[in-house]
Amino acid sequence: MGCRVRTAKSELLRLVAVEGVIVPDPRGRMPGRGAHLHPDPGCLELAERRRAFPRAFRLAGPLDTSALRARLAARDARQQDGQR
Repeated sequence: MGCRVRTAKSELLRLVAVEGVIVPDPRGRMPGRGAHLHPDPGCLELAERRRAFPRAFRLAGPLDTSALRARLAARDARQQDGQR
């Protein structure tokens, strides 16, 4: 959704909009319209810049990405700790 690069579904993170908040759905079982994004902060920033979330979820207005941003930051921190 952000970088628009085609990738296997297993490599993408499913997202769902719940009451105006974009929530990660790693199991892929939450109800509602889902969108897929690379689990990368750069891809998230690109999607926000392109205003892709309201179109993908077919919702009007801005959506809160703070929960998603925190999840991606924690994932990056774990990856960096594992590389050391």
